[in-house]
Amino acid sequence: MDDSSLIWDDGALVTIDQRGLPHEARELRLGTVDEIIDAITTLAIRGAPAIGIAGAFGVVIATRAHTSDHVVDVAAVEAEADRIAAARPTAVNLAWAVNRVRARIADGADAVLAETLDMLAEDGRVNLAAATHAADLVQHLCGDRPLRLLTHCNTGRLATSAVGTAIGALRVLHERGAVADVIVDETRPLLQGARLTAWELAEAGIPHRLTIDSAAAWAMATGQVDAVLVGADRITANGDVANKIGTFTLALAARHHGIPFIVVAPESTRDTAMATGAQIVVEQRAADEVTGFGGVASAPAGTAVFNPAFDVTPTDLVTAVVTENGVVYRNSDTFDAQGGAIAATARQLYDRGWMPGTAGNISVRAGDDALITASGLSKGELTERDTVLVGVADTVARPGQSRKPSAETSIHTAVYRTRAAGAVVHVHSPFATALATTAARPGDAVTTLRITGYELLKGFGLDDPSAVDVPVFPNWPDVGRIGADIETYLRENPTAPPILFITGHGITTWGDTLAQARDRAECLEALCELIARTGRTDATPLEIG
Repeated sequence: MDDSSLIWDDGALVTIDQRGLPHEARELRLGTVDEIIDAITTLAIRGAPAIGIAGAFGVVIATRAHTSDHVVDVAAVEAEADRIAAARPTAVNLAWAVNRVRARIADGADAVLAETLDMLAEDGRVNLAAATHAADLVQHLCGDRPLRLLTHCNTGRLATSAVGTAIGALRVLHERGAVADVIVDETRPLLQGARLTAWELAEAGIPHRLTIDSAAAWAMATGQVDAVLVGADRITANGDVANKIGTFTLALAARHHGIPFIVVAPESTRDTAMATGAQIVVEQRAADEVTGFGGVASAPAGTAVFNPAFDVTPTDLVTAVVTENGVVYRNSDTFDAQGGAIAATARQLYDRGWMPGTAGNISVRAGDDALITASGLSKGELTERDTVLVGVADTVARPGQSRKPSAETSIHTAVYRTRAAGAVVHVHSPFATALATTAARPGDAVTTLRITGYELLKGFGLDDPSAVDVPVFPNWPDVGRIGADIETYLRENPTAPPILFITGHGITTWGDTLAQARDRAECLEALCELIARTGRTDATPLEIG
């Protein structure tokens, strides 16, 4: 999508001096460690991924400078690497990249260079993957139409090495014909939005308008923004996001107006060793960045200045964090509430022994989608984030999610396609599973189990609670075939009860709410336990097809 903005050429790093843009695209050639550090601290090179890669090239230069007769002075290079990593403290990518190439110092400059060039190539691939996932998520959240988007600072190929993160997502959406307009915050005090992002968007032919930072909230209030896309300099383990100063303000405004606020960044920007944003060291920059611009003073001499380069946006204001691995954090109020209810119900059923280990699954309907428990997770330890959004019509996970849906999703979507259910519960409760297994007829046929004479039948919402015919489905190795059998049966039997058996597999129940679907599972299991304990023959298998 883009040529790299960082090039290694005959022992030097060659890049664009971002201080000269947009008026002058001058080449910057950096051949010493001091030049690398100066370029990073003066923002000639800026953007978390870009300064990380530049820092790694600085270690290459240091290793070459401290090699004599093919012997590396490792201690001297390590000291230079420390200086490089400390050049800007907030962006985790700088220390991450420097530490990645440290491991190769003793192997010589060529080994450090090879590792750095690998990192450079990875960056473009990683950015494109993250940008694509983010574009998919934006279109899912906002619909398939031309979108009005807002971005802050610069997150394009200048801030990375190619493609970009949030701007990369804008490029992907533009290529899909899905961008109506991009509002670009100027990004005080150094105007990265005005100088760099506007330049990159013009270069890419993406329609955009420049605005002052303090106008962004009003743009949202007046219906000019469908989603906000930003990058990140560090993302802590709990999902707090450090980014260019002004990002926190945007997140607050987006939350107030119900607008998705999406962070796009590489996995290398996630700092899982740091618990929360409270631990982030926020860089304070020089006063003259605020008291004037371009050498012209705009404030009285001696004015005290508060000039943080970054702020920290709390995770609860972030709709999603998207990396090359997909959505790694999702914090939609609706999804979190539904996911929390699913997790709580799963833990209840796990404690009863009905969802042992990773078995069983629960879902709730979310419009044309369903939110279902993720695959391979213990049902006793689920959280609100351990769910996956899938399409009811196609049983396919929506784009940009890091987890996979339960393998039995087709059972749930078969119910949603044929019934106006709000939730589905599939569990492996022992008495119901045992009764269905002993009652099933051999072969391919779906059978029914007629149960009569129990007060608990009233729990299924039947028109006539004196008896119920519960379908018993074969247990195919291909779960999709089980789902197809269930869908066919439910279409052909519109008055069938909201409960079913799968031979040797478990039970599935549904209802208008998650609580009702859970209650019906409880009633069915209790009913089957009564039959087993009393020995009554009020359960009769009947072949129906």
